[in-house]
Amino acid sequence: MPRPSTAEAPAGRRERKKAATRRHIAEVALKLFTEFGYDAVGVRRIATEADVAVTTLFSHFPSKEDLVFEQTDMFALRLRETVRNSDQQATMLRRIRKVFRALLLHCTGDDTVDLRTMIEESPALSSHAQVVELRSSDTLAQALIEARIPESSPAALQMVARCAVDAFSIARRSATPMDTFDELFQMVEATGPAAGLECPHSEVPGTM
Repeated sequence: MPRPSTAEAPAGRRERKKAATRRHIAEVALKLFTEFGYDAVGVRRIATEADVAVTTLFSHFPSKEDLVFEQTDMFALRLRETVRNSDQQATMLRRIRKVFRALLLHCTGDDTVDLRTMIEESPALSSHAQVVELRSSDTLAQALIEARIPESSPAALQMVARCAVDAFSIARRSATPMDTFDELFQMVEATGPAAGLECPHSEVPGTM
């Protein structure tokens, strides 16, 4: 394996440090929100508790609401990398489904009950959740478009991305999230061929 150049190594360290700082700020914010309530905690207090400047906080999170959805944004990036790293179009949708199922498992777990309640009880956070979902849809659609899939159009791939995010959104609010998501994602897979995406139906949900 080739050794990284001297220019690449510092860049890698900077990215890891940046990601660690982002996670730390989000963890501190969620802890404060859970303990004192979302509306009772200001950005300056979060920055102080996280031992970072307010400008540093805003360089990672454009708004206070974004602090709550840090994990969702990270999953959106995973979706993008999943598409970029898929060397076979026939398995692309299956790999995308696996990422969505992992996020759904995280969002509906027992350890996120307080977070879900906080989002549901806050009009600002409930509204921002829709913004984050649209952002995830745009990220996935752009990755699919950049993959230059033969016999596909940007509009068709945008539709596939939006339907995938909608399946996740509906399932997240369902009494049986995973079953609901698998049922809805079958419909997303059914649109695949029309968008230039092949999708075999012989695999077990969550595999690949």
